[in-house]
Amino acid sequence: MSELMKAVRLHAFGGPEVLVYEDAPKPQVKPGEVLIRVRAVGVNPPDWYLREGYRMLPPEWQPAMSLPIIPGTDISGIVEAVADDVTAFSAGDAVYSMVRFPSGLAGGSQAYAEYVTVPASELALKPVGIDHVQAAAAPMSLLTAWQFLIEQGHDVPNPLQPDRHVPVPLQGRKVLVNGAGGGVGHLLVQLAKWKGAHVIAVSSGKHEAMLRDFGVDEFYDYNAVRVEDVVTGLDLVVDAVGGAKSARFLKTLKRGGALFPIFGLGFDGHDEAARLGVTVSTTQVNSHGGQLAEIAPLLSDGTIRVAIDSTFPLADARKAHEHAAAGHLQGKIVLTVAAGEAA
Repeated sequence: MSELMKAVRLHAFGGPEVLVYEDAPKPQVKPGEVLIRVRAVGVNPPDWYLREGYRMLPPEWQPAMSLPIIPGTDISGIVEAVADDVTAFSAGDAVYSMVRFPSGLAGGSQAYAEYVTVPASELALKPVGIDHVQAAAAPMSLLTAWQFLIEQGHDVPNPLQPDRHVPVPLQGRKVLVNGAGGGVGHLLVQLAKWKGAHVIAVSSGKHEAMLRDFGVDEFYDYNAVRVEDVVTGLDLVVDAVGGAKSARFLKTLKRGGALFPIFGLGFDGHDEAARLGVTVSTTQVNSHGGQLAEIAPLLSDGTIRVAIDSTFPLADARKAHEHAAAGHLQGKIVLTVAAGEAA
């Protein structure tokens, strides 16, 4: 009989109430993998998309899934064991990762648990200057921002467009980030500032103090101003909200500018973009241990800071999802695993 651990599992798809904290089989290391004793788990939108059975995707894109499923992708923790063919990590190392994404979309990531196995290629040493909560909050959101703005770092085809996503130069450029107070948005503004851009942040007023602290040059409260009616001459708009409404930003861009919707489904402004001479491009974030290793010093020395909205014990994942569903988060939600739980 396999060893057991505590995990959060789905036995049906639906609302937060389907998240059940219970015993589950402890995973076993396979070749190329590392077993992690989890200390913290980052909560991300794909977690609730999975919980709902991906009902937001077109039917032909919905992956086949077999219940029960452990959701979640982002972890920080301690290496418990390594496969015989893994040499880059050792037991006792503090590490962080976005686990098997998007390859684990159908439930193969399994991060809401005391233990998780991770391909060594998707793992990096945890930044020394931050704790496990901050490290677990970073991977998906920060890799998304990095792969949109700095380097895609992979050649996985994107079903929403025929061409590979290519980041644009940022030094001295005017960049607007919509949804700047959210999990990805607040990291987009920091990366753009780090690369020397003039950054305009659009968010609700409650996020203004945080975003000014991150160094944004201009701030607009979307409740008070229709930004697309007052801002022009931009080089790049990154819409962290995305979807059909992204097209409203096309008129804010210079000819030769670019619009990057983080969530590209539903965008219908391609004809207008062509007429205006604007590039529209999106990408799908992919797990990448090498990029997490490259990012780690920026997190460690405070160049990039991950805002924490709230923390919940792993056993209260349902409450965390209810909190997320209420909206207007400032930064990330993180689930914590007490040292005694995974001892």
